[in-house]
Amino acid sequence: MVRRLKFSVLLLAVVGNIAWLSNAKADFNGKLTIEIDGLKNKQGQVCVSIFANSQGFPNNRDRVLQRQCTKIAEIPLQISFENLKAGNYAVAVIHDQNNDRTLNRNDLGMPTEGFGFSQNPEIRTSAPKFGEAAFLVAGPNTNIKIQLKYF
Repeated sequence: MVRRLKFSVLLLAVVGNIAWLSNAKADFNGKLTIEIDGLKNKQGQVCVSIFANSQGFPNNRDRVLQRQCTKIAEIPLQISFENLKAGNYAVAVIHDQNNDRTLNRNDLGMPTEGFGFSQNPEIRTSAPKFGEAAFLVAGPNTNIKIQLKYF
């Protein structure tokens, strides 16, 4: 009987801790600060898109969790996002030199404006997959750096 009571108390404590942790995670709101470097000039703006999963990454505007375009005042440029729940995210950045909010391409499909991704994956023939650019937001402040590339 005493053993059963001890087990019940232990089980109750474990379940209570799990419930508390899931509540704490649900109420968590973090801030993400992105430092963007490698801009070749201050012309136009920088547009940053945050994705919460692989669907639509990196260029489907309908699947973007948060997006922000900012005039370039300084290099490197810092852009912040608030109220992110704990989890994995991936970021896509473009140097939108002509302010059309699109990564322009030449006739061969090569980008004519700068671009970059979280985790700075090596770019070969196509954009990276979500998993190659994903990072964890788990604390009140997360800072990442993205180095832009130009072809």
